Amino acid sequence: MIHSSTRHDERPDKSINGRRPPDSSDIPPLLDRSVLDQFTEELEELAYTKAFFDSFIDLMPHRIERLRLALVAGSFERALDAVLSLKSSSQMIGARRLAGLAAALESGIRDETTASNAAMLLPRHAAGFINDITQCGDLTCNSLRAHC
Repeated sequence: MIHSSTRHDERPDKSINGRRPPDSSDIPPLLDRSVLDQFTEELEELAYTKAFFDSFIDLMPHRIERLRLALVAGSFERALDAVLSLKSSSQMIGARRLAGLAAALESGIRDETTASNAAMLLPRHAAGFINDITQCGDLTCNSLRAHC
């Protein structure tokens, strides 16, 4: 009889640096329509909703560039501030996939970065996350434009 070292209730570890690559069931939708609908209902005026969405869209390139620059520069405080801005604005508008990417980056920054290794690790985070965040940001903004 052959015994496996993996228990039946565990998946084999396919992680890289403790992070498992997402499968299709792990990927959230670009936009959570229920959040968008609730947001629209709370503002009670379609013009206000559109203005808020337009502001989110207009600020997206700035938020991503600010995050990229902070990571490349190895600045823990600036990187954390930029990723929190991206995450919270994404959560507010229902951009679940983008918020998830920002949360994963925030976790990596908080869990792995110290004052002594920030200059080395933060640029690696930039290499690992910025392209995905940029692409997801573009897709999210296009979906928001279509929603309005």
